[in-house]
Amino acid sequence: MEFAVESLETPALTKAQLAELLFEQIGLNKRESKDMIDAFFDLISGSLVEGQDVKISGFGNFQIRTKAPRPGRNPRTGEAIPIEARRVVTFHASHKLKEQIQGNGGGDS
Repeated sequence: MEFAVESLETPALTKAQLAELLFEQIGLNKRESKDMIDAFFDLISGSLVEGQDVKISGFGNFQIRTKAPRPGRNPRTGEAIPIEARRVVTFHASHKLKEQIQGNGGGDS
């Protein structure tokens, strides 16, 4: 099943637009569409908060990475400021997604 997103007016795809696409192309009602999108992102963010990686086949992987503390500086004043350790989310696109991006549907790259 193909989803058409040509009608998007902004360069970013929003949750509201995803819900609208579910409504238009799958036939869910608007409330169900919004609830499904919200539940999907709640599951992903909840897993990441718990420290679990999220792998979406054919799309990519979201991983939690712990960054060590390091010295930094204020670029305006030049003052040295310590940057504390923190957890960040990284995204790595799958080979399939990379091929689609490079070749509009994925030939050999």
